[in-house]
Amino acid sequence: RAVNGEKESNYHGYVEDITSVGAFVRNFLSRYDRWASPKFLAGESYGTTRAAGLSKYLQDTHRIYINGVILISAVLNFGTNNYDIGNDLPRALYIPSYTAAAWYHKKLAPALLARPIADVLKESEAWAIGEYASALIKGGWMSAKEKEAIAEKMAYWTGLSKELCLQANLRVDENRFYKALRRGDGLSVGRLDARFTGRDLDDAGEYVDFDPSFANIDGPFTATINDYLSKELKFKEEKGYNVFGNVYPWSYKNVQNKYLNVAESLRDAMAKNPNLKVYLGCGYYDFATPYFTALYDVEHMFLRPEQRARVDIKFYESGHMYYIHKPSLIQFKKDIDSFFDSSK
Repeated sequence: RAVNGEKESNYHGYVEDITSVGAFVRNFLSRYDRWASPKFLAGESYGTTRAAGLSKYLQDTHRIYINGVILISAVLNFGTNNYDIGNDLPRALYIPSYTAAAWYHKKLAPALLARPIADVLKESEAWAIGEYASALIKGGWMSAKEKEAIAEKMAYWTGLSKELCLQANLRVDENRFYKALRRGDGLSVGRLDARFTGRDLDDAGEYVDFDPSFANIDGPFTATINDYLSKELKFKEEKGYNVFGNVYPWSYKNVQNKYLNVAESLRDAMAKNPNLKVYLGCGYYDFATPYFTALYDVEHMFLRPEQRARVDIKFYESGHMYYIHKPSLIQFKKDIDSFFDSSK
């Protein structure tokens, strides 16, 4: 929230945000004499975009070299997450998430349900970036027989009907998926966490009325953060805490007419700082930042073997906020402790 006299537009944008947070980090280190301390950046969701961008900005602008970057449910290349017409990349990269959700809700073939989810997803990933991606590229060049065969396999890996896959030209976007996967049960599935289900006004619509995963955590999170701020931190504020702040419009003026991609910023930071390590945490049931899009981004940074060894990727059987799942929270704590110990 901008103080009186300040324009919010000075802070609401990728460049503006990186610049202001970078200045805060520099001032904090000076004010509290922490220049010689280990330094870590952590972000969740868009915060991972910020953290990756900051890793380069802090080095290049303030000569602040970071020990580690913690990416929780990452979005580094917006081109992997936007279902724009003509952009088939996310359609292939989301398939493993469809598989994960269908596995959880028992909508896959019995042979797949009998296997561990990690094993099933490995095969789904291979099909998604292999045969399926090739089919998407072919578009109208595919014969009817080829299209029929791909639709059948798509149904096998997603739990959707073959008919829907054909009707959607083999391109069932995420919003349709939430509604379609459990339509027969009168349920929709969540975006932030596909384990959650909800009931819409009717079952006939194409899109869901709301995200049941957000609806389930919104109230408890708001109550908990306000209780923590007031009682534990003794911070009294009558204006209220906004889970989602009004920061729109958010400026992407630095990348007009193209997708924002901070994976290159992170690669540049890692190249210049051989001690920089990265933790990447992914929830299998996260549709806001699907795990396979993050893996794609890492593998398209074209890191050298010694650089790739500094990227630690962990998976959790949960969603966007994978720490709301207690077993995942326990494992996350162990993983982060280990990351801190190896990065100092």
